[in-house]
Amino acid sequence: MKQSISINYLKNMAFETSLNGHKLIIDASEDNGGENLGPRPKALMLVALGGCTGMDVVSILKKMRVEFEKFEIVVEGDTADEHPKKFLKMKVNYNFTGKDLPLEKIQKAVDLSRERYCGVYASYKDSIEIDHVINLSNS
Repeated sequence: MKQSISINYLKNMAFETSLNGHKLIIDASEDNGGENLGPRPKALMLVALGGCTGMDVVSILKKMRVEFEKFEIVVEGDTADEHPKKFLKMKVNYNFTGKDLPLEKIQKAVDLSRERYCGVYASYKDSIEIDHVINLSNS
């Protein structure tokens, strides 16, 4: 399956696109010639990874009938100091809050996402070191 997007220049460093019918503006910070009208493109890589694996994990846990009260994903990225300042490493923190959370089932859901379902993870894993941690909190 082929996908395509169109990104249109607005002004200064700002560009606009439409994704799945949703308008998105990306821009640079004011320090870098932009007006801070939207997120930076590289940061969206973190969002893509977190969103992709998060949707997988929720879908898998629903099928396992695992209930949780809160689920937060924090994705951290370390970049190179020199240009191109690409991501060298990412860490995905899966933070769950609930009662009697089954670590084994949550670990299985995370593993399935990382190893089989998350296309973003699969796209990144050969060029970026990706670690993960699962944190469980009782409510």
